[in-house]
Amino acid sequence: MKYKEALREETRQKILEIGKADILVGIPCWNDEDTIAYVVRTVGEGLAKHFSDLRSVIMVADGGSLDDTREMANSARVPNKVKKIVAIYRGLPGKGTSVREIFEAGQELGVRVCAIVDSDLRSITPEWMDRLIRPVLSEGFDYVTPAYLRHKYDGTISNNIGYPLTRALYGKRIRQPMGGDFAISEALVKSYLIEDVWMSDVARFGIDIWMTIQAINKEYRICQVNLGTKVHDPRKPSVALGPMFKEVVGTSFELMKKYENNWTQVKGSKPVKTFNHGPRGHSGRHAMEPEALVVDYEGMINQFQISYHSYKALWREIIHDEESRMVKGLAKLQKIEEFKFPSELWARIVYDFAVAYNQLAKEIPESKILDLMVPFYFARVGSFAKETRDMTSLEAEKEIEAQARIFEKLKPYLIERWKS
Repeated sequence: MKYKEALREETRQKILEIGKADILVGIPCWNDEDTIAYVVRTVGEGLAKHFSDLRSVIMVADGGSLDDTREMANSARVPNKVKKIVAIYRGLPGKGTSVREIFEAGQELGVRVCAIVDSDLRSITPEWMDRLIRPVLSEGFDYVTPAYLRHKYDGTISNNIGYPLTRALYGKRIRQPMGGDFAISEALVKSYLIEDVWMSDVARFGIDIWMTIQAINKEYRICQVNLGTKVHDPRKPSVALGPMFKEVVGTSFELMKKYENNWTQVKGSKPVKTFNHGPRGHSGRHAMEPEALVVDYEGMINQFQISYHSYKALWREIIHDEESRMVKGLAKLQKIEEFKFPSELWARIVYDFAVAYNQLAKEIPESKILDLMVPFYFARVGSFAKETRDMTSLEAEKEIEAQARIFEKLKPYLIERWKS
């Protein structure tokens, strides 16, 4: 069923009882009973400490958790002046629908700023509220994205395609285009809600990258704020990330059609305004190394090599002959320790698939094109994990930046293929 809105009637009644507010902080969640109470309490403390003169509301937007997430959220104590709503959204299951419900609540409350934070955060502090919200209220920014140090294997989709592709296409160095913690102006919330995307992959894990790309292309004012080191319950890089990868990449590729006239004119990239507070995150000397993640890079590389035998004929329909020869050599490589999937090869393959997604849909369905791309993602992440296993996260960050520059350098290859 296609719902016109994500808000349920009982939630709307709670909003009516509150009336109006200046700030809404939304927390999308699903099965987060171990962390949700801490996040709610910390958000409440931050709002009371930094915005005591404003009317603030916390909204927990739940996707129908099967554990005690809602019970824990309801029992979490917040300062008396801060209101709290715990609700179940309706619509497609996924983070995007949860965000839609938060935006709808913000519009009903008439808030000046709507912030969103992840429900599994263990490093969130009350100061995060000030850092995220203040640029909207005091500096006139419309979209505030996070800049923080994450473990080198946390956020592999963002590191290997979300960040470099968005930067190369649209010319903005937004380090975490799908970081999960944002603040958004009233005007941008209204702009998001009128878009007819809420029954697509945007309603799932495509939401973060969609919000960023929309904000860039609609020329809203964007900045980053440093939040230190991010500690949460990350999804380990593995084959289980395949569905999320397809939702994120499908959304990015879909928007390339919409904004073709914009990105084909962009050359190079420029940094966005960044507000730094205390520890400098990935750009500073005193950043704390995040908790370690263990990656089965051999398993990811093996998955790519196994897929080669099933997909090689279709891959040749999408990628150029030179890349096909390199892929064949990597697929047949016997020694994992010798496996290296270069950034240059990865960037060209991403661009080949972007073209295929937008121009071969009659021959190969879009969903199948994304299926065909997933093994290359495994190969790139597995190779990166192998190559950086002895590096700190700060050292690995230099490799991620170098890869982003390669995406920029090879953009003419994308434009040539796109136009031909």
